[in-house]
Amino acid sequence: MSFTIVEQAPARRNRSELAVPGSRPELFEKAAKSAADVIFLDLEDSVAPDEKPKARKNVIAALNDIDWGNKTISLRINGLDTHFMYRDVVDVLEQTGERLDLIMIPKAGTAADVYAVDMLVTQIETARGRKSRIGFEMIIETALGMMNVDAIAAASPRNESLHFGVADYAASTQARTTGIGGPHPDYGVLTDRQGDAPRDYHWGDMWHYAISRMVVAARANGLRPVDGPFGDFSDAEGFRAQARRAAVLGCEGKWAIHPSQIALANEVFSPSEAELTKARRILEAMAVARTEGKGAVSLDGRLIDLASIRQAEALLSKAAG
Repeated sequence: MSFTIVEQAPARRNRSELAVPGSRPELFEKAAKSAADVIFLDLEDSVAPDEKPKARKNVIAALNDIDWGNKTISLRINGLDTHFMYRDVVDVLEQTGERLDLIMIPKAGTAADVYAVDMLVTQIETARGRKSRIGFEMIIETALGMMNVDAIAAASPRNESLHFGVADYAASTQARTTGIGGPHPDYGVLTDRQGDAPRDYHWGDMWHYAISRMVVAARANGLRPVDGPFGDFSDAEGFRAQARRAAVLGCEGKWAIHPSQIALANEVFSPSEAELTKARRILEAMAVARTEGKGAVSLDGRLIDLASIRQAEALLSKAAG
């Protein structure tokens, strides 16, 4: 283990993160009663420019009046390159109480973007005597953001999670796709020629590098990595497949852009009972090994050691929420 100890962000269950447009107040109560772990009230992409001031007022009223239970509530502000952003931060924080937990920064491109929001939020919190500290979620959804993802992840002690914004990232990198998440039929390889035998075509995951890169930056800075949207909400199996590969790569959760995706995300990002049982057995086996002066031991025909303990403890901790 490095002498540099990574401080972990506040622990929050983040399996499913439901997007709710600020311009649709009729959806707020339904979101509050849903099974989503995190709800982000959106003032950015899902709100038309002419509707943004009204959406902001809707969000303020919702934070003041609705019982959100034990939900983690986030606010996606508008981009720093717009004239809406400062009002999103100032009006919402000055006109609401302590119920807002997080601010989601879209299209984070540099550490300075995070610094700018941090400065504004800190001044408001200090002026109003806010008791709880607002945390930050940053969406990595541009080539600039991916290039600077390490600096962005380390830019503020408020940082809690990194999210992969696949649609804007595709546009930024000029990827040849119009889908939101999911595979592409042109991203694949042919098997080698073997005489006259038919050649197989294997699809690949065109987002593998981007998500892996984001996960590394997040984990190296103690943050939660979260996969972004899957656009076809009528395709439950497609969502599950994308969520599973994100979970394997280290993500803690995935966005739900439709209520039907909440249960799917919760299912995929909750460890199975079989996984939990195996984790407990690993800890038990290593506890016995310690008493025998061993640093490693065999379990079910596989070697387990101190690294296995860390993996098992992480799994059980995630299940505990």
